[in-house]
Amino acid sequence: MDILGIDIGGSGIKGAIVDTQKGLLKTERFRIPTPEGRKPQDIAKAVRAIQEHFEWKDNIGVAFPTVVVNGKAKYSSNLDASWKGIQIDDLFCDFCEENTFNIINDADAAGLAEVRHGAGRHQAGTLLMVTIGTGLGSGLFYDGHLIPNFELGHLFHKNGKKIELYAADSARKREDLSFEKWGERLNKFLKHIERIVNPDFIILGGGVSKHIHKYRAQITIKTDYLVSEKQNHSGIIGAACYAADHHK
Repeated sequence: MDILGIDIGGSGIKGAIVDTQKGLLKTERFRIPTPEGRKPQDIAKAVRAIQEHFEWKDNIGVAFPTVVVNGKAKYSSNLDASWKGIQIDDLFCDFCEENTFNIINDADAAGLAEVRHGAGRHQAGTLLMVTIGTGLGSGLFYDGHLIPNFELGHLFHKNGKKIELYAADSARKREDLSFEKWGERLNKFLKHIERIVNPDFIILGGGVSKHIHKYRAQITIKTDYLVSEKQNHSGIIGAACYAADHHK
C-alpha cells in the first residue's frame, strides 16, 4: 500500500510517498523549513503544502515531535506552547479537507520503520530507538511491538533541565562543540538509559547518525547498537506504515 508520510521536525517538515510493504520511498523527499515559532496553524499550512505538492487525497501518516495519545498532543515539547492539548489530526484535517490523518510520535515512527524494514527487523527482545536531532527522541519495542511515547529525552539532567538540552544535536550546534566533546555528552545519556531500560539492542537515528564515525570512539555502552538504516527517511517511512495499519 502506498501512503504519504510526513515527518515534522524542529528544523524541517519532510514528506514522501512510501511503499509501506517494502519500506521504501517511491518519490523524492519534499522538504519545507519548519515555520519560525512552530505554531499550530503555521505547521498545518506546511503540511497542506506537502499534501498539495504530492496531490495526495487519501490517508496521511504524520510523525509528530511530542507525546501523542489518540491523535492529541499531550505536551508542546520543542514546539510552541499552544500545541499542548491540540487534537492534531482534526487540525490537519481542517487544512486538508480531503484527507484523514494518523498521528504518531516521531521517535516511535522512526523505530517502527527500523523494526519492520531496517536495522531492527531481526532483533528480538527489548529494542530502543534513539533519534538525535533538535531533541532526543526514544521509541521502545518489545519483540517488535511498540510501547508508545517513551520519552527518555525529557529526563532531568541538571537544575531541572531536560537532558536533551545537554546532549541533543541541537546542543552541539548551539554550543559549537566538536563531535568528540559532544559524543561524550551523548554517551552519558546512553549510559544512563542503558542502566534504566536494560535494552537488548539500541538503534541510533536522526541526521547526525550518518556522522557516527566522528564520535563512535566516545560511545562506550555495553549494549549492542547499530545506526539507523533508513537514516533521515525513517520518520517518513514509519509514519506511512502507521497510517497503513490504520487505513480506513
